[in-house]
Amino acid sequence: MTVRIGGVAGWLLARLRRRQAARPHLELVERIALGPRQWLALVEAEGRKILVATSAEGGPAFYPLDQPPRNAGARELRTTRVSW
Repeated sequence: MTVRIGGVAGWLLARLRRRQAARPHLELVERIALGPRQWLALVEAEGRKILVATSAEGGPAFYPLDQPPRNAGARELRTTRVSW
């Protein structure tokens, strides 16, 4: 025997199930234009935050923001640039 839920309760449950299944893994959090063909974007991909920078002169650069520095005890912090 199956139980069917109708009316508003059934509609709400069906809508919640669709929303959970369609959750995106990649989201543009914010984008800022710095000039012509130059911008910064904050992207979240599966819980990780990445800063994406573009310029007119070259390809995009990707900076992971949620990774701790490798040598946290060092006085000088170096940024890690990831390019594809």
